Amino acid sequence: MMDRPPAELAALVATTLDRPLSADVRAMADHVLSRHKTAAAILAYGSCLRGVGTDESLIDLYVLFASDADVSANPVSRIGARLVPPNVYYAETVHDGRTLRCKYAATTLPLFARHMRTDTKNPYFWARFAQPAALAYVSNDESRARVVAAVSQAVITMYRAALASAPQGSAAADTWRRGFEETYRTELRPESGSRAGELVAANAAFYEKAAMLIGEPSVPPVSWRLRRWQGKALSVARLVKAAFTFEGGASYAAWKIERHSGNKIELSPWQRRHPVLAGFMLLPRLLWRGAVK
Repeated sequence: MMDRPPAELAALVATTLDRPLSADVRAMADHVLSRHKTAAAILAYGSCLRGVGTDESLIDLYVLFASDADVSANPVSRIGARLVPPNVYYAETVHDGRTLRCKYAATTLPLFARHMRTDTKNPYFWARFAQPAALAYVSNDESRARVVAAVSQAVITMYRAALASAPQGSAAADTWRRGFEETYRTELRPESGSRAGELVAANAAFYEKAAMLIGEPSVPPVSWRLRRWQGKALSVARLVKAAFTFEGGASYAAWKIERHSGNKIELSPWQRRHPVLAGFMLLPRLLWRGAVK
C-alpha cells in the first residue's frame, strides 16, 4: 500500500473531481446539502455523470461526514453505517418544474478513506471511485484534500488489482478494462459485459495518464473467486440493512414501478409513515414489472 498517492496523480484526480455538473445534479446536491448541513463533502457519480438523462435514472451522490453522529440521528442506523457502510437514502426535489430523484449514500470521511486502501479486499468502494466522479460540495480545504487523497488511493488500489488480473504485458487500457470486469462480478447485479470497455474508452486519457503516474507498483495476489463470494455476501447484508435504514424507500419503489410499467402509484400517508412495510408490499409489483432483479 502507498502511504500517500503521488502528487501528480492527486493533481490529476483533483482536476477530474472539479468537472462541471449539470444543472439537475447541482440542484439535487444543493437539496441534499440542505438536509445535511454538517456534511464534509458531497460526491456525484454514476450514470448521470455519463450523460444519462435525469428523467431516466436516479442521481447518485455520496455524502461524507466528519463523524458517525452526523450520519444519522438514529443510534441503530449509526451502528449499521459503521458495520456495513454506507447507509442509503432517497430524496426528491423539484427543479425547473421537473421532479428530480436521488439515491444517496452516507458514511464518514475517515471510513470512506479507509475503504479505498489496497488492503481492503472488497472493491465496493474503491472500484466505484476509480470511475469518474465530481466533487459537488466540500466544507473546507482540509476536507477537499482528504477526499482527493482517498479517491487517488482508490485509483491506485484499482490499478494494482487490475495488474494482478490482466495478462502480463497488456496495454494500460486492457489492464483497466480487465480490472473493472472483475470488480463488476463481485456485485449482485453485475454490469453488462461491454460496460467495462465502454467506461475505459470514455475516459481513455485519464486512465492512460493514471497508469503512467502510478508506474509499476507491487502487485499482490488476488483471488477474484473469493472476492466475488465476499462481495455478494456484503451486498445481501446491505440489502437487509437497507430494509431498516433506507428512508424514502416506498417513494423509490413507487417511482420504479411507474418508470417500468407506466402505472402511477399514489402512496397513502400510512405507506409514507411505514416505508419498510410499504416497500415489502410493493416488492411483488417491482418484481412482476421487471423493475428490480
